[in-house]
Amino acid sequence: MKNFGYQAERFHSAVLALMLPHPEGEAEAIASAFQECHLAFRDMDRDDLDAGAREWMEKIEEYICVDAGDDLHGKWLLKAEKLNVEEKSELSECVYELNSWFHMYFWQS
Repeated sequence: MKNFGYQAERFHSAVLALMLPHPEGEAEAIASAFQECHLAFRDMDRDDLDAGAREWMEKIEEYICVDAGDDLHGKWLLKAEKLNVEEKSELSECVYELNSWFHMYFWQS
């Protein structure tokens, strides 16, 4: 079974980032969570995920998708500022669910 320790770490950090209030504001909290998710997904084989986890991952990837460049955090910050309440709720739910999923598999391995 795949060890998802790195992903579990990154998603734990993403969950912590989403715990409001953030000292630098809500958009900064979301942008920080985007960063953690991006790191967790980098070089990860999605074939190791079950259907539910892949669906949460794909939804999060839609949120963190920005044009490549030098200032990803700045781009994520701008994107975070534009999210509506429903989008923030969906993003948070996906982050929390994947956090639980990765931790479950990490502790089982």
